Amino acid sequence: MNRVPEKGPSPFSGALLLSALISVSCGTPLMKLPSGPAAPAPDAAAALAEATAACRAVSTYTAEIGVSGSVGGRGLRARLLAGLASPASARLEAAAPFGQPLFIFVARGDDATLLLPRDGRVLEHGRPEAVLEAVAAVPLDAVALRVVLTGCTSAPDPSRARQIGDDWRVVPDGSREVYLHRAARGAPWRMTAVVNREADVTTWRGEYRDFSGAGLPQTVRLASVGSNRFDLRLALSQVAINDTLEAAAFTVQIPAGAVPITLPELKSSGPLGR
Repeated sequence: MNRVPEKGPSPFSGALLLSALISVSCGTPLMKLPSGPAAPAPDAAAALAEATAACRAVSTYTAEIGVSGSVGGRGLRARLLAGLASPASARLEAAAPFGQPLFIFVARGDDATLLLPRDGRVLEHGRPEAVLEAVAAVPLDAVALRVVLTGCTSAPDPSRARQIGDDWRVVPDGSREVYLHRAARGAPWRMTAVVNREADVTTWRGEYRDFSGAGLPQTVRLASVGSNRFDLRLALSQVAINDTLEAAAFTVQIPAGAVPITLPELKSSGPLGR
């Protein structure tokens, strides 16, 4: 993955770890999802297979992510460099306009490291979803991050799917419900939205738009439901799939003298703490 040159101020000096704060944000309304009478959906397995054919073929994924939106009602912008690999590896770098990255996050399985190069601080052996929530507001581990960015599923159960009208199918997927939509009869099914209701985690939604010719979304929106905890729009560009990513991409060299930072300290300095 591309690395950014070194040198620059501390990420704690008047800015969020993810990006500089801009203005109070007034988010656009979430997509209106269908409601009303539902019936069993005997064609759900075929619809799901069509909607997820592209994402299920992804073993590695790299992209540049333009982030905009808000956390806690305050606007933000950032640029992330992402690398993901199955089964459960992830790397995120929050690039700065110049100098060192604001942070480098790597995860393999249930183990994550976060390096703050500008501050000389490091958190080792954290839970990936807890560390990512502390710096980016959204609680995702490496597997969930790949699923979310590619618009995919993890444990769908089409036998319990529901049909709402001719052009919507709702499929249970673990703690989530996946909304499949087609523009008209005969048009391709797309993963349009997911609603995540995992216990002890803020209910949040994902929305997908602007599908590429390869069938993957180029615009993703992640928003908490019933609160202003986060509302983030992700513009995905420079996407490459199934390139070889070396194991070294999912490690980080910790500089000598780096000072440990605890998860509570990280939370207090990150977007949710601020």
